[in-house]
Amino acid sequence: MDIISIAIGAVVGLLAGAGIGYYLFTSMLSKRAEAVIAEAELKGENIKEKKILQAKEKFLALKEQHASEVKERTAKVQSREDKVRNDLNNLKKDQDRVNNRERQLQKEEQKIEQRLEALDNKGKELEKNRIKSVELLEKISGMSADEAKAALKEQVVQDAKVLAQSQVQDIMDEAKQKANQDAKKIVIQTIQRVATEHSVENSVSVFNITNDDIKGRIIGREGRNIRALEAATGVEFIVDDTPEAIILSCFDPVRREIARLSLHQLVTDGRIHPARIEEVVAKVTKKINDEIQEIGKRTCIDLGIHNIKGDLTRMVGRMKYRSSYGQNLLQHSREVANLCATMAAELGLDAKAAKRAGLLHDIGKVSEEESELPHALLGMKIAERCGERADICNAIGAHHDEIEMTTLLSPIIQVCDAISGARPGARREMVEAYVQRLRDLENLALEYPGVTKSFAIQAGRELRVMVESDQVSDDQADQLSMDISTRIMNEMTYPGQVKVTVIREKRSVSIAR
Repeated sequence: MDIISIAIGAVVGLLAGAGIGYYLFTSMLSKRAEAVIAEAELKGENIKEKKILQAKEKFLALKEQHASEVKERTAKVQSREDKVRNDLNNLKKDQDRVNNRERQLQKEEQKIEQRLEALDNKGKELEKNRIKSVELLEKISGMSADEAKAALKEQVVQDAKVLAQSQVQDIMDEAKQKANQDAKKIVIQTIQRVATEHSVENSVSVFNITNDDIKGRIIGREGRNIRALEAATGVEFIVDDTPEAIILSCFDPVRREIARLSLHQLVTDGRIHPARIEEVVAKVTKKINDEIQEIGKRTCIDLGIHNIKGDLTRMVGRMKYRSSYGQNLLQHSREVANLCATMAAELGLDAKAAKRAGLLHDIGKVSEEESELPHALLGMKIAERCGERADICNAIGAHHDEIEMTTLLSPIIQVCDAISGARPGARREMVEAYVQRLRDLENLALEYPGVTKSFAIQAGRELRVMVESDQVSDDQADQLSMDISTRIMNEMTYPGQVKVTVIREKRSVSIAR
């Protein structure tokens, strides 16, 4: 029992101690909670006061911003009101000016009406006076007003016709003179701007050989080699006593050139017999034909002429082996082409078409077909067959006046053909006349007293005259140049112009011994 009582007492003691601890613990928790609540309330008050301050500051900022916007709007409204007020004042001023202008216009209108009325009255008065004057003039002249008008009109028309005819004649004379001067100027400029080489060809070629033993080999046994050469080439071989030379005679320069080259190749090779002759002539003929085609192409390229058909190109190449009056036909055609292009450009025409027509104007001379037509008409037909333009064909056919000229290209081709053929040195029959003209120029100057020497230079375009200084003064030298130039104009025929230069100098010579 004692043990149980002790255990119960211990349990009771423990429970009593636990109750006191619980009480103490709950008491401490209560105080801690109160402290936390007080601290939280303090923090809450602080946050509340801070938020209230922030709200007041934001309110004041918004209030200040609103006041600024109100002030700005008020200023804008005030500015607009001032502008409207100024506009109203300006409109009022403009209205006043308009009213003043209307009053002035009304006054001027009244004045104009008064003047018109006065002029109307004056016109009526003048009309009355005119009628009286007309009646008086009709009475004095014995003619009515209509008759007087008709007579006056007829007289005015007659006077105008006479004056017009006089002016027309003056204009025509001036136009002819200016046209003549311009034409000469264009021709001279064209000649001066075109300078081409010229060569002389003929119908005979000379083949030089090293010794006369080769002549026997060329003739062959019983003449079979030379007969084979003539049959294959169509050229006459003249083997005579001329030392170290064989003459090839043929009017076709292409065949003559084939014969010359074939003979040169045969002599160089040493094998001369009919079969070899035919082989060599065939090869040389092919080579010459290829060369002719190449010459034609190169000539067209050099002149800037394109789209020429093969037949015409070959004919252009054949011109190299053709001569006319001793003038190489290809050089002549190139020269005419350049002259035509220059002259057409000066006249504002198609320079390319003129150059094309100038190159092709003599293709009838190198045609391989037999025809009795003149070379100009034959060339025109060949050009038409090859699809050339109508104006170019007409220029080719009309350059010797065989047909009527229908375009401006035709007279240009004709003139340039004459210029190229007539220039000094172009054709053999012109050389003597050219030299004689130079001699006549020099002899004409030598006829004057005091002239010691005279020289025709620059192809006769300038005459330089040397005079004695003790016989001819400076003034007399001026007069002498005028006299010589006048005589040249009156007595001589010459292309272009001749410049006469009189040279007078004094030389003092002493010798120191």
